[in-house]
Amino acid sequence: MALPVEEWRLCVARRWAALEPALRERLAAASLHDTLRLGCGLLRPDAEVVALRRLCRRAPAGKEPAAARFYREEGNRLFGRRQYGAAVRLYSQAASHELPGSPEVSVCFANRSAALFHLGRFEVCLEDIARAESHGYPDRLLPKVLLRKAECLLCLGRLQDAGNTLSVVENKIAMDGIMTSAARQTLLKKLSQLKTKIREKESCPEPAREACGDIQRKSEIWEENDSISGASSSLSLNFDIERGRHLVAIQDIHPGQNLLKEEAFVSVLCPGESVLLQDSDETAWDTRVTNADLYCHRCLVQLLASVPCHGCSYAKYCSQNCADVAWEQYHRTECSLGALLLTLGVFCHVALRTVLLAGFAEVSRLVEGSRDNDKDLHNPEARCERPNEAPDTRTGTRGIPGCNDNGQYQSSYQAVFNLLPHAEKHSPEHKFLCVLSVVAICKQLQEAGLEAAVLNRESSEKCSKPEICEKTSGELSPELKIMAEAMLRHVLQLQCNAQAITVMQESGSGDGAVVNKKPVRLATAFFPVLSLLNHSCCPNISVSFSGTAATVRASQPIPSGQEIFHCYGPHRCRMRVAERQQLLSQYFFKCRCQACLDELKSDVKSVVSMRNSFLCPSCRASMQVGEDVLCCSNEACAISVSRESLSRRLQDLQQQIKKALELLKDRKADQAIKMLLKCQTDAGNFLSPKHLLMGEMEDHLAQVYATLGKWQEAARHLKRSIEIVEAHHGPSSVEIGHELFKLAQILFNGFAVSEALSTIQRAEKILSVHCGPQSTQIQELQEMKTCLLELPRSILQRT
Repeated sequence: MALPVEEWRLCVARRWAALEPALRERLAAASLHDTLRLGCGLLRPDAEVVALRRLCRRAPAGKEPAAARFYREEGNRLFGRRQYGAAVRLYSQAASHELPGSPEVSVCFANRSAALFHLGRFEVCLEDIARAESHGYPDRLLPKVLLRKAECLLCLGRLQDAGNTLSVVENKIAMDGIMTSAARQTLLKKLSQLKTKIREKESCPEPAREACGDIQRKSEIWEENDSISGASSSLSLNFDIERGRHLVAIQDIHPGQNLLKEEAFVSVLCPGESVLLQDSDETAWDTRVTNADLYCHRCLVQLLASVPCHGCSYAKYCSQNCADVAWEQYHRTECSLGALLLTLGVFCHVALRTVLLAGFAEVSRLVEGSRDNDKDLHNPEARCERPNEAPDTRTGTRGIPGCNDNGQYQSSYQAVFNLLPHAEKHSPEHKFLCVLSVVAICKQLQEAGLEAAVLNRESSEKCSKPEICEKTSGELSPELKIMAEAMLRHVLQLQCNAQAITVMQESGSGDGAVVNKKPVRLATAFFPVLSLLNHSCCPNISVSFSGTAATVRASQPIPSGQEIFHCYGPHRCRMRVAERQQLLSQYFFKCRCQACLDELKSDVKSVVSMRNSFLCPSCRASMQVGEDVLCCSNEACAISVSRESLSRRLQDLQQQIKKALELLKDRKADQAIKMLLKCQTDAGNFLSPKHLLMGEMEDHLAQVYATLGKWQEAARHLKRSIEIVEAHHGPSSVEIGHELFKLAQILFNGFAVSEALSTIQRAEKILSVHCGPQSTQIQELQEMKTCLLELPRSILQRT
């Protein structure tokens, strides 16, 4: 959720409507500095502040022992049913709600270690056992956990460590005076079994495993640009009045060539779509799994056993190191504001984290500089054309906004600050919403006694337990006003410059032989160098992400002199030109890319219009596009149908497909197949054979047949899906790459060796261009290929 919750937006809208007309006019025309100055006095303690506190209660982010007990009990229940993955998630939830230093949190880690052991994640299991010990796990229960530790060490081949651990267990059992005879006998029996296993392994050591050197990872050729941090030397930073700052190829670029590697200046995890845990019942506590539970809140790597923040229940990390770094850099300030930040949305959260990372000194320098030259910052063209700031003859970039004195454009706070906020183009109502939200955050910081932490004036130790400040008047300090002004600027910038960090996330249960993945928005970030790229509805690059890092690769040949274009979302293959232009209006420009210019001509139809068309219900000829009524293109038929009725029929079909997928989730594959086949028949009566929904149904049928192990049927349907996807997106698109990846899995499992190898080769070629040779999917494809090539030659010849 980028913007604040709807109730807060409505509350602010009512406040805006109640303002005097003269004040509304002043706010509409004000600079960022004046907007902030006026807005500071408009957040009323008895109205908006009270409403915001009420909304925050709906997004609790503090510790709650009652919730911890619930999650631990739910975890125990699922552990007993051998649903170990779900149990791990619930134990993590429980640990995040336990009070720091409480013995209960050690029980959460110990329980989670048991689930991890059953999942075969021995290294992570050992980490959780160490956490349980360090948090004061009860001594009377320790022998059982230490036996688990020994078994993990045994499985990892660390025999001496396993033996040492068993000696500790033996001593503890001998010294324990409370343990019952039955419990002692059970532990001694397990102890004896593990000792025997160690002796067997010592006498018959396992052969050393060969290093996985078969899969060679290609190193990508990279020569960094002298003037643009993280960019290839094949690019140049240019500027003109029409296109602003943009990147241009200064040499011919081939598909797959690396053009940019950039670490986000700042990123904030988006909560994301919720997924219900299997077999979970309706309860008072929320047992859904979201992105907030699945990914590290700092580095965005996927979590297995999270490390919770010691101050809140929301922030979770992949390691104690990530938790400590986040605390030092920004979370010591954000921790107590969790509910407020969740209520005000990701854009406000990004704005706060940006100024915290930059530090007060740098923020103050740039904010005060912008006040001295406010007109030029709102009009960077004028700034760049100053006679005393002519472009540097050596670099050609001096004077371009965001470049330093040496003409270098770096991924820095200065570059972020100089991204255009378009303050004069945002609606007055939106700016008012942003300023009241920013002021609310800064007042909360001041009232919570966190101002010194924001201004980097105290160590993290002194700020770890913030005290309530005695000064609770509505006036912000001058320093916080500077930070608030910068935050307001960043919230406005984000509408045009926010970059979504996406990941390929498994859809469905993830327990099948064929893994179905879809792109999911994981975080919102500032990438100042990536933001230099202008939009095209038919881009010439692909962007992929690894954690908080973005990599840009050429997706097609780019000749020298051609601009590098990114797609901001509306792609020519996904929507018509009118829809694209409407979506792009949020960026305050009208797209004039070649795809839009071509489609705006009366004699050219878009790919979407041609493929995603309706058929005549009578003669099945294509229906001509109309505003409200669609007419059959066959003059002999000339039937007309309202767009509304066809759209309603399409919605009904989509609902039926959704029900079929629910049946599949409930493991009712036969019923799912029957419903999907009926949907196919119905769709064929009014949808074009190349309609994307026809491809989706083929994809779903392939998925169902794969769950039944009917690999030939699955491959047949997926090949039909690939034909439709290729018609829409092209034979070398990333979408085709993902479909070929699924087909490769099906052919691999179906033992169609030669066809699997050729499909793997084609998928590798496409995905390496878009995602790079290091991507997870490429590695999985190479593993499949290695496995197939190691089969006996007689089998390879037969298949």
